[in-house]
Amino acid sequence: MGLLFVQSLPGPKVFMCRCCKVDSASHDAILSKSFSGRYGPAYLISRVVNFTVGPSEDRHLLTGWHIVCDVYCSCCQQLLGWKYEKAYDESQKYKEGRFVLEKARVMKIAPGIFHFRVFYLRSLVVG
Repeated sequence: MGLLFVQSLPGPKVFMCRCCKVDSASHDAILSKSFSGRYGPAYLISRVVNFTVGPSEDRHLLTGWHIVCDVYCSCCQQLLGWKYEKAYDESQKYKEGRFVLEKARVMKIAPGIFHFRVFYLRSLVVG
């Protein structure tokens, strides 16, 4: 087993894995807040960090058939959402290569929580 490299995102507004609190996406990467996931409301995101993907599969979603793969936190393996690999419908092609993060699986860290983030990350490094 090798070392796990975790990428930290700059800026005060960051989405973190609700389970282990590692950075997942920047607030600036949100493309849409009006998506639905398995567990309720979700975000369409352009870029995600600290993740692994499951196998690609055909899945029927609200907007039709897509090839997607589940997205997991690279630290704790918590399911965070999915990544659109391919859209069959021409009107849905804009989703290809984008991510859906479930609001129930991530938490947004606001500007006032920045010091908590630094303290928490240091505690992970020190042990």
